[in-house]
Amino acid sequence: MTTLILRDLVKEFGTTRVVHGVSLDVTPGEFIVLVGPSGCGKSTTLRMIAGLEEVTAGTIEIGGRVVNDLEPKDRDIAMVFQNYAIYPHLTVRQNIGFGLYTARLPRAEKARRIEEAAAVLGMTAYLERKPAALSGGQRQRVAIGRAMVRDPAVFLFDEPLSNLDAQLRTQMRLEIKKLHARLANTIVYVTHDQVEAMTLADRIVIMKDGRIQQVGSPAEVYHAPANTFVATFIGAPAMNLLAGTAGGGRVRLDIGAEIAVDTTAEGPVRLGIRPEDLRPAAPGAAPLRGRVSVAEPLGPGTLLHVDLGGAEVIATGPGRGAPEPGQEVGLLADPAALHLFDAATGAAIR
Repeated sequence: MTTLILRDLVKEFGTTRVVHGVSLDVTPGEFIVLVGPSGCGKSTTLRMIAGLEEVTAGTIEIGGRVVNDLEPKDRDIAMVFQNYAIYPHLTVRQNIGFGLYTARLPRAEKARRIEEAAAVLGMTAYLERKPAALSGGQRQRVAIGRAMVRDPAVFLFDEPLSNLDAQLRTQMRLEIKKLHARLANTIVYVTHDQVEAMTLADRIVIMKDGRIQQVGSPAEVYHAPANTFVATFIGAPAMNLLAGTAGGGRVRLDIGAEIAVDTTAEGPVRLGIRPEDLRPAAPGAAPLRGRVSVAEPLGPGTLLHVDLGGAEVIATGPGRGAPEPGQEVGLLADPAALHLFDAATGAAIR
């Protein structure tokens, strides 16, 4: 049985349409991440699922029933917000149990659920503390615990880590991943951070301008992007894109170089190469040649910004002994890792 089904979901604010016919099937226990730049419609989509925004058109089905006209409390969902949304005057125990306040459960069952959620989240020792005595990460755990005790069909996370510092964000990402593996609940998670999306998701839904651009596993959207938007949005640094013309199994780039590509495509294209698939070589031994403008040492490797004379690309060099700024280099690309996109539409050709 599918936990969540979105069919042709549309949202308009006045005359402005911000979500354009989004459709998605989410299976039980799946971790789905909606990702995209600010204003792409991901949070609005999540808020429609939660019942916090009215649906202009389309349907939302949770657990086999259409919930468009149901109040949030009746949708069998629980939401974790970006700003924690916990009550400062209540203890951790009271905050976690707040969602059970109106539940028709025996008092012992409510207490059991609170204790169990606290144990899973490592918060048992903090149950009698107030939020002011907690760190940002602990407060977010309290918010997650309040969602957990309701045992909903779907968990909704709205950029829950965006207010945390980088180190704590990494730690909380790992904790959310472990929590999902342990509980196997269905999760729909919104973020603008592609690292969060890649590390957490079973499937990623990439959105732009209120439309879904691609749905797939992290490996699929990274190694087989559907278009140039996905290619440049997923991956850090972004995929290099070079304009050229395909024909005869080759691409003649606008900068003058030619690269052999296994394709029957003809006409204007954009050649995509991820930085890790572009390596420095002797200038005379590679089809691409240029001069290093910037070198960014990262420890195990070095990011090389190379001016090709009309275009700049990023390549990956060794951690030690990498070419230095001002040095001329050749660049070799792994033929199996090349991508081609239609120059007019941006759609993937191979």
